[in-house]
Amino acid sequence: MIIMLDDTSTSFCYYKTNKSERRLIGLDDLKTGIRFAMIENLTIQFVYPDYELPQEYRDVIHTIDHSDIKPMAASSIDADVVTLDGWEWIDKNLDFNACILVLRTSLQNLLSHSQHVKELLAVVQRLNIVITDSEQFSTDQNAIYTEWLAEIGHEIENLYVNGKSLQFNLLTDRMMLTAMNNCGAGDTCITLAPNGKFYICPAFYYENPDDIVGSLADNINIRNKQLFKLDHAPICRECDSWHCKRCVWLNRKLTLEVNTPSYQQCVMAHLERNVSRDLLTSIRKHGNFVPENPEIPELDYIDPFEKIINN
Repeated sequence: MIIMLDDTSTSFCYYKTNKSERRLIGLDDLKTGIRFAMIENLTIQFVYPDYELPQEYRDVIHTIDHSDIKPMAASSIDADVVTLDGWEWIDKNLDFNACILVLRTSLQNLLSHSQHVKELLAVVQRLNIVITDSEQFSTDQNAIYTEWLAEIGHEIENLYVNGKSLQFNLLTDRMMLTAMNNCGAGDTCITLAPNGKFYICPAFYYENPDDIVGSLADNINIRNKQLFKLDHAPICRECDSWHCKRCVWLNRKLTLEVNTPSYQQCVMAHLERNVSRDLLTSIRKHGNFVPENPEIPELDYIDPFEKIINN
């Protein structure tokens, strides 16, 4: 369960935190949410704003095992996951050593900051890149995105050869996986917002606060819950771009169906998958690397819908 501690809690995914006025979750709702998670045997991720919480909130949070997701401004690396928005941090000499970092950026800004991505990969434990304007991705960008991924892949190969163990969501995840490993919103994951209501994920809250799927008083009630499950996603369940987030919010936003992926998600994930394939082959030339996993097979398409239409 994701518990958003404030309306201004940091974003760690595609959605934008569009509220500027602070509103902490009620202390009683926080306690009830923790108790609910304990009863339902759910792990908890707390998502923090960029200011220090009152002591009574911190005391309650530390009554249960949990993970902390904090913006860099509030973390001092005292978090399980640290988030960054954009590239204003470049000249601030921040210490990212061994942290798990989520970096939210537009595609164009990402492509123009290759060197800074390489520098981050050299020091962090894990780097998750979230491309915040992925819904605008077009066929014209296929080649340049692939070229950028290949450049970063070459850097990752060098780091592995020199003994650096790292994780990078866009490239190394697919090499390590043997099955789909997606977001799970609405299926294995639920969000408690500062208003004490449940949502599929934080994005649904920010898009429409009335789009609730329950409350602490009334439990969780997701209509057509099966549609959030992989076995009810006919395209995704046959796909082997296992690292794809399969974001149900983007699905609904772009296709009007939570279980139907958008063209943009599919194509970007397949481009990443194909470069991951090349990277895995290259790394294995230097030694035994995840020998339990088979090679990633070559595909003759990058958009599953094209494959379906052609067949």
